[in-house]
Amino acid sequence: CQQWGFERLVPCIDEMTAKCTYRTTIIADSRYTHMISNGDIAIPRHRLAKGHPFSYASRFLHPHSDAEERDSITYENTTTPMAPYLFFLCVGTYDSFQRRFEYPSGTSFLLELLCPPGSDQIRAEQALDILEDAILWVYLFTGPHCYEQVEIRHEIYRLHNKAVKLRKCGADDEDLLRITRRMALLDQELVGGYIYTGSVYREIGIQNSNFGGMENVGNTTISTNRLMPFAGMTDSGFEYLMRVKLHEYYHNLNGSEVTGETPFEIWLNEAVTVHIEQQYHAFHFGEEYSRLQMILSLLDPADGTFARDTGAAAMPIEPDGFNDPNDLITSVTYVKAPEFVRMVELILGKEPFVWALSLYHRKFAHANASRDDWISLMGSIAGMDLGPMAEGWLKRSGFPTVTVYPSYHPNDRSCTVRLLQSGGDPPWCFPFRLALMKADGTKIVSKCHLVQHAEEEIIFEDVDSPDYYSLNRGHSFYGLLDYHPDEALLYLQARTDPDIAGRFLAFHSLSSQEILHLMQDPGAAPSPDFIALYIDLLSDPELMEGAGAQILTIFEDAGDPAYAHHYLAAYHARRSLELAIATSHAPTLLALYRAYHQTDHTWDSIGGLAVFIRNRQVKNLCLRLLARLDTPEVHEIIKNQFRNSPVSTDRMHAFSLLIASTDPERLELFREMMDCARKDPVVWEQFLAATAGSDADDLVSLLREIEESGYLRIEQANDQRAFYGRFARNRKISIETEEGRSFLEDALLRLMDVNEYTTTGLLTTFSHIDRMDETTHIPLMDILANLLKRASSPTIQQSLKRIILGNPTALATYQSLKGPVPDLAL
Repeated sequence: CQQWGFERLVPCIDEMTAKCTYRTTIIADSRYTHMISNGDIAIPRHRLAKGHPFSYASRFLHPHSDAEERDSITYENTTTPMAPYLFFLCVGTYDSFQRRFEYPSGTSFLLELLCPPGSDQIRAEQALDILEDAILWVYLFTGPHCYEQVEIRHEIYRLHNKAVKLRKCGADDEDLLRITRRMALLDQELVGGYIYTGSVYREIGIQNSNFGGMENVGNTTISTNRLMPFAGMTDSGFEYLMRVKLHEYYHNLNGSEVTGETPFEIWLNEAVTVHIEQQYHAFHFGEEYSRLQMILSLLDPADGTFARDTGAAAMPIEPDGFNDPNDLITSVTYVKAPEFVRMVELILGKEPFVWALSLYHRKFAHANASRDDWISLMGSIAGMDLGPMAEGWLKRSGFPTVTVYPSYHPNDRSCTVRLLQSGGDPPWCFPFRLALMKADGTKIVSKCHLVQHAEEEIIFEDVDSPDYYSLNRGHSFYGLLDYHPDEALLYLQARTDPDIAGRFLAFHSLSSQEILHLMQDPGAAPSPDFIALYIDLLSDPELMEGAGAQILTIFEDAGDPAYAHHYLAAYHARRSLELAIATSHAPTLLALYRAYHQTDHTWDSIGGLAVFIRNRQVKNLCLRLLARLDTPEVHEIIKNQFRNSPVSTDRMHAFSLLIASTDPERLELFREMMDCARKDPVVWEQFLAATAGSDADDLVSLLREIEESGYLRIEQANDQRAFYGRFARNRKISIETEEGRSFLEDALLRLMDVNEYTTTGLLTTFSHIDRMDETTHIPLMDILANLLKRASSPTIQQSLKRIILGNPTALATYQSLKGPVPDLAL
């Protein structure tokens, strides 16, 4: 159930503060392998006599033939009262895979994975490996003492992994006993983090779900396509898999044992959990890679959190109202809110923060906590009132833009950094990390400054003159910088800044300048200096090993509001820039591609796989750049990877390049891929997303062919997200071309009657109409007005009204030509 969902099943007081006990009896067809609910088994599963009487209501709602064999089982959840939204009931047929998880102390509980019938046992065991790793990591590397005895914690982690591998190899019991005794001794020297209190922790695959996972107090549901590391899973899918397993498990503590008071505070359950999830990801993939991945998700001009947080559909983290609790399941809750938590951590410091978090979990164990409870507790540890900061970040949308004016004074060897923030009244409160840097990347001095006013100065005394300034290090605050140093300084910083956020922001500034230049003058040549920088960074093995090729992301972003949301023009500018890189450095790109191509692997560990994932990023970036040449020779390289690579990521990347090329076999390969993918739900989802996000000139005709194939299942949330959702975000086609708009409107009209959550998500595509080319205003408003006329769902109606009214310029133009849009009042 989602918040306020249980009341749709039974008459009850369905509030998050209504902690209830449950006695649940399930009666179902005997052929189902599993009948599950919350709590412990009170009456074991047993066969009912034929003709067993049901209640009158049950007979009315669910008539059964007396000839059917039925089983019954009763669960009781009475020890710890539970909020209704955590109620869970499952009847289905699954393959079950089990193992015991044992803490270093020797206490244990059962892990169970419920998978589709016929699932691969090896893949299921790998899924349990990942879950086991996440549970151990939570115990060792979270909690109030997690920064103490760090070497012992890592040694226990190493020994546990060694024991797991030896057990799989059928090692001698004495060898395993020696390891477990050693772990137990080491465990006595530290205080661990959260320990699961149940007897069984179960993950259950759910094929058709709006969400990746849902915690249900020991019965976690996870989207089946992300339940196990299937052979058809791409690298991004694997990263999501390991994140969601940790995320839902940690919800047992943060979200179930301690629950927000109302759905308005769903961020309180999610933000801290995502914060821990990100630390787990960084543990395996490295802090640079993990943090940069998050920064990219903020900055993406098409679908990033900053773009969503400024559009007509923007909502604050804690809104004053909503149509449905599902309205709160957005990037604001899962990205912006965790960034707020991260800012609080920066203010407190890492060790005080984990102490405060532990105190929060102890104080409100098996109870509800409000936003004020969390903020007050954090403030008491920080020694300051965090209430005004929280009010600003939680109750309004948007973010600060900070203009920076640094100056050095050689007479007294002081440096002043003046900050002016805009975007909020009262001003935003946030930590601002900065450093004065030498040309070789050596840090002169650094500081984390708490910004609380619209204008502030940061003064460094008795310091050498810096060669450049590294600002918003680690992306310390949720917002943007308005800082324009000389171009030479940006090139210097992009080459030498040891802070990955500062280094990328310098590169991003330079790439945005190139995009702007090419948008203003499409026939111009890209800068040779930028191309040289790009190749130098790509050729740096240490950088690629740490950050991955994602640091070389060139957004379709000119960095100028006047050119924002001109998607097709920005795409052509990026394409010209990448073509110039490929044309001038094709031999280098080919050599790098071949060097990184030798990275195919078999499963060993999460950390080992992380290395291969970063390597594949580099390889596939080189291939994408070479694909801009669109020559027969390059086509053959791409087809070779498509046909022969054993890794799904490589095959899917090659496929997306092929269908956007002029290769004469592209349509044949497209149909071949469709026929292959339809047999595997995981591959099918990847195929839909790769096609819908393609740059192919005939994209809409390809999408209509998929629709007409009979393989697309519009009722399936995975298909909706991968196909229609990915196409909607492909704005250069979906909303800037006539055939794209027609396809999108048709899709939305059908989806409105199938899934309102998916539909409202797709509607955010229209958030920035006012900032688009004026020629699009009438056709886009026409789509929204037509959808509003046809919509029956109050949630969809309200979302449409917010977006229409949030684009007043386009609305005025539309109404001046076509008359008023009826029923626009919110």
